[in-house]
Amino acid sequence: MSTILRRPVDREILRLAVPALGALVAEPIFLLADSAMVGHLGVEPLAGLGIASAVLQTIVGLMVFLAYSTTPAVARRLGAGDERGAVAAGVDGCWLALALGVVLAIAGWAASPFLVSLFGASAGVTEQASVYLSLSMLGLPAMLLVYAATGLLRGLQDTRTPLAVAVAGFAVNIVLNYLFIYVAGLGIAGSALGTVAAQWGMVLVYVVIVARHARRVGAPLLPHHAGIGRTARAGGWLLLRTASLRAAMLLAVFAATQLGPDELAAFQVTMTVFATLAFALDALAIAAQALIGKGLGSGDLGTVRAVLRRCIQWGIGAGAVLGVVTIALSPFAAGLFTSDASVAALLPLSLAIVGLGAPLGGYVFVLDGVLIGAGDARYLALTGLVNVAVFVPLAAAAATWGGQDAAGLAALTAAFALGYLGARALTLGLRARGTVWMRAGATV
Repeated sequence: MSTILRRPVDREILRLAVPALGALVAEPIFLLADSAMVGHLGVEPLAGLGIASAVLQTIVGLMVFLAYSTTPAVARRLGAGDERGAVAAGVDGCWLALALGVVLAIAGWAASPFLVSLFGASAGVTEQASVYLSLSMLGLPAMLLVYAATGLLRGLQDTRTPLAVAVAGFAVNIVLNYLFIYVAGLGIAGSALGTVAAQWGMVLVYVVIVARHARRVGAPLLPHHAGIGRTARAGGWLLLRTASLRAAMLLAVFAATQLGPDELAAFQVTMTVFATLAFALDALAIAAQALIGKGLGSGDLGTVRAVLRRCIQWGIGAGAVLGVVTIALSPFAAGLFTSDASVAALLPLSLAIVGLGAPLGGYVFVLDGVLIGAGDARYLALTGLVNVAVFVPLAAAAATWGGQDAAGLAALTAAFALGYLGARALTLGLRARGTVWMRAGATV
């Protein structure tokens, strides 16, 4: 390890990735705790949380371009020596996030009952999902503002500040959820309200931080129409790329719904564990985004190639370690998420499959971050559609022939964690082998 850390590129990767890891893991750890608290309310609230979370994360996930387009845009300008322009680009991203958040929150609140009904769940599950989703819309603008502000700081090569904000925010979130769910007796509504309160608290902290950066470099705090337009155009392809990812997730949840309420509840837990591993491995992708963007902005292609090579090695290695841990814990982890014996019995095999696919996930997430950092969003968007097309028959086969038991749930998990990720690994790997994506300069 000491030999590795003496390499400059490894030190830079770890300097960004380790704090990013803490910030990323904070969110799924909260989701795990939230799933556990809601899970002990019963099968219907947990299954309802699964549906509502799928819809909410789809909406929020589609807007992840606010971070993923802001980070390389800021990093490229920073690499080119234009720190004022870098901060200004990030501020424009924050204003775009606020505008989109307000519009989506209003539309999402009105459409919540309809969106939940599309999954065809039982009346009890549908009611629980609708309550959670409609209340969560109050926090949607805050979620998007946090994305944009985080992207700004990552582009400035600062992942420590987002770590501090995330840890504090999610710690408060867990406390509020416990108080609202159990002490106040609000059930699943308490979970949603606790999350909304914590999200707006995080926004207040970020407003102060971004304002300080703007004053330091003399960047404007008011929106600049041209800058917002550039951010929106740059994010268009990333929006399509993210839409393909969310389409795969929604398809998987829909397939789990067809298996039955117990299987849907168990699949919610399985995908929460998958998200935990994905967020952890995505720390390397975030480091790659920032370093690739800065390297291309300064025209240092040697560093860009070194970051690519080392991030891939770190990604596969970290995935292998996390996978072994997940497989080892899979027989014992079910009791942490549910007190229902029938749901718990479905989980061990599916959790083991998630662990088996973790090294593949590390490879995929790192390459995704590299190409996002390079601004190669068009390729990511178009190949994302291809990857979903590969997953459709796999999910359909699992739902049709997998059976309503642990084997059926395992088949669906394998279709996603091995089949879908395998398709992404192929398309990303082919692109990374070439040099077309290495476009130097302050802008793409």
